[in-house]
Amino acid sequence: MPESTQTKVVLDESELPTRWYNLLADLPVPPPPVLHPGTLAPVGPDDLAPLFPMELIGQEVTTDRYVDIPGAVLDVYRLWRPSPLYRARRLERALDTPARIYYKYEGVSPAGSHKPNTAVPQAYYNKQAGIRRLTTETGAGQWGSALAFACSQYGLDCEVWMVRASYDQKPYRRIMMETFGGVVHPSPSTLTDAGRKVLAEHPDSTGSLGIAISEAVEVAAQHPDTNYSLGSVLNHVLLHQTVIGEEALLQLAKVGETPDLLVGCTGGGSNFGGLAFPFLREKLAGRIAPVIRAVEPAACPSLTRGVYAYDFGDTAGMTPLIKMHTLGHEFVPDPIHAGGLRYHGMSPLISHLKEQGMIEAVAKPQRECFGAGVQFARTEGIVPAPEPTHAVAAAIDEALRCKETGEAKVILTALCGHGHLDLAAYDAYLSGAMVDQSLDEAAIADAIAALPPVPEPA
Repeated sequence: MPESTQTKVVLDESELPTRWYNLLADLPVPPPPVLHPGTLAPVGPDDLAPLFPMELIGQEVTTDRYVDIPGAVLDVYRLWRPSPLYRARRLERALDTPARIYYKYEGVSPAGSHKPNTAVPQAYYNKQAGIRRLTTETGAGQWGSALAFACSQYGLDCEVWMVRASYDQKPYRRIMMETFGGVVHPSPSTLTDAGRKVLAEHPDSTGSLGIAISEAVEVAAQHPDTNYSLGSVLNHVLLHQTVIGEEALLQLAKVGETPDLLVGCTGGGSNFGGLAFPFLREKLAGRIAPVIRAVEPAACPSLTRGVYAYDFGDTAGMTPLIKMHTLGHEFVPDPIHAGGLRYHGMSPLISHLKEQGMIEAVAKPQRECFGAGVQFARTEGIVPAPEPTHAVAAAIDEALRCKETGEAKVILTALCGHGHLDLAAYDAYLSGAMVDQSLDEAAIADAIAALPPVPEPA
């Protein structure tokens, strides 16, 4: 097939996906159930009703292959979707590689990342259910920005607990959330029992997503007009993100390309799953055969160094138990600059795929990732958010291997957001102040020792 000459591949509005894809429908082996922490029985709708509207609870457990996207959600999606697919020709030339590198660019959204793909439907379904306020956590601020934007579209209040390290490092993320109408607290905070407990034991705590989740869940559970909203990990979140992969499939088909390698950064799994799941559907059907590779930070390596076990999604143990790759819910990662990838666990769906051998996983240190981000910025003209620099680094690795072997592989990644509000992190890298955090086994062992005891099924 002749090589495409297109650099930017766009879809028109009529090609915007009208359905989300549910991977659960096509898995040969279903993932383990979510368990109630008290009874260890599978959770039911009533267990989740204090936090989520019934429509989202239904999407969490459905095995329908497709879920229709409501018209009111499509109307908001059209502010930025379909998003463009680019071929990284200038990066290819700089690497002198025969590989063809494509990236799906999600930084065109109002929040500058992929996160509104799920924030918008979550706000919509909560508004339909009569909810007045949403609480949530945020690491780097991408998710908090997205939810604050989505709440502004449907007239909901938004309250965000932002991991303290990121709250201090990224003041403009806080300002963006407040501009959209959100209220932002550094986490751990003195506003919740969960936050006060952490501060009593660790007054200088830099926080974690697990702690921030505990605070947001606590407040939501105490108020009948308030629900909790999560930006990653859960099935319905990854379901909403599949608009990324569905569009990318159409765009690659337009230029006659099929990926040999699909690579994405992973923290909780929403960006990676959103890109990968539609391609995995095609792979399971025997139509394509890409290698699918998840890339995570070496300082928070749940897929590569964690254990596959039942664990809480938050630090205080307020959530149901989900089976996932985890470093332990008490694990507090170092305050690396890729704040959105500092979660102790991984999506249960992505964890299950790793256990089934359907995806690979690698870990990258942050200086290598920022080096890749700088090279990408100087060639492609986009400053990536710290999170997708992990995928960019892995894509560059593969492209350089192609240079050695002469293989003209097609590499696809999702550039899940821009780094315009993350320039302090780039300053740390460019000035030489950034260091790679070494994670010793003792820290992991201590956190894993606190995993809840869940007997294996007979």
